[in-house]
Amino acid sequence: MKRKKTRQVRIGDRIIGGGSPIRIQSMTNTKTEDVASTVAQIRELEAAGCEIIRCAVPHMEAARALGEIKKQINIPLVADIHFDYRLAIAAMENGADKIRINPGNIGSRERVKAVVDTARERQIPIRVGVNSGSLEKELVEKYHGVTAEGLVESALAQVGRIEDMGYENLVISIKSSDVLMCARAHELIAERTDHPLHVGITEAGTLYSGNIKSAVGLGIILYQGIGDTIRVSLTGSPLEEIKSARRILKTLGLRKGGVEVVSCPTCGRTQIDLIGLAGQVETLVQDIPLDIKVAVMGCVVNGPGEAREADIGIAGGKGVGLLFRKGEIIKKVPEEELLSCLREELLRWQS
Repeated sequence: MKRKKTRQVRIGDRIIGGGSPIRIQSMTNTKTEDVASTVAQIRELEAAGCEIIRCAVPHMEAARALGEIKKQINIPLVADIHFDYRLAIAAMENGADKIRINPGNIGSRERVKAVVDTARERQIPIRVGVNSGSLEKELVEKYHGVTAEGLVESALAQVGRIEDMGYENLVISIKSSDVLMCARAHELIAERTDHPLHVGITEAGTLYSGNIKSAVGLGIILYQGIGDTIRVSLTGSPLEEIKSARRILKTLGLRKGGVEVVSCPTCGRTQIDLIGLAGQVETLVQDIPLDIKVAVMGCVVNGPGEAREADIGIAGGKGVGLLFRKGEIIKKVPEEELLSCLREELLRWQS
């Protein structure tokens, strides 16, 4: 796909926009002022593939904690600010690599300018975020409800406020929990700005529904070449957000690396615990740095043939199973040895 051309913005040692790889973000759910817990979670997220991390800064204690957190992590740190402009300034003074604000709830022009002046002095990018839940009353009335057009007008107006202050080191996010509205809003704003876009479906929901909404919404947006950094918002562990984001990007061909597991749906021919086995295989391969496809099939009759495009795979039968490579059977083993047989084959691929 052809990516939309956007400006480059540096966040710490990472660059977004300008054709750079689409960066994966998440947000901690610890109390930011609890430095030990926050650092531990960030390190875990980093190991899973998180490239930019955001922390909530609801009060001054959290803002001051950013400095100590930053010393102990290896990825850029973003401060999430609402309402109090002094927290945005303090966050930057304590080492935030980027801040997220909604200028509309920061207050007067003077307060927004104080934030912008500090950002300019330190060359810290500002993410201007607008959500459907906080759309200005006049825009809701103008468009007879919350609409994609209203979201875009709001975001560009907020960006314009900062640009009028002479600062353009900006990232834009326009999010909605309505998937189609969110997709349409991104299509519209991509035509009207070259600022990099932070993409996500806000308040997507639980692990089940949130993943479906995020995959559909991000898939629509990213497939059009729109988006420079993403967050999958889930009501659950931030680790699940990273796993989902990586899978979405890989499915769209925007990332390589990591084992892809494919498995057949169960049917009347299945004579093994295919659901359990597929889950075990997915757990087995999640930390293996191979760019290959592994198949888990429930039928020794059709399995290898149906999974011919997989690099390696296993297929179960009654009491026995097959190990195959590119559709060719290379070994027959007892059913209980299928998983260990696959593990040994993966080790050979790594060596």
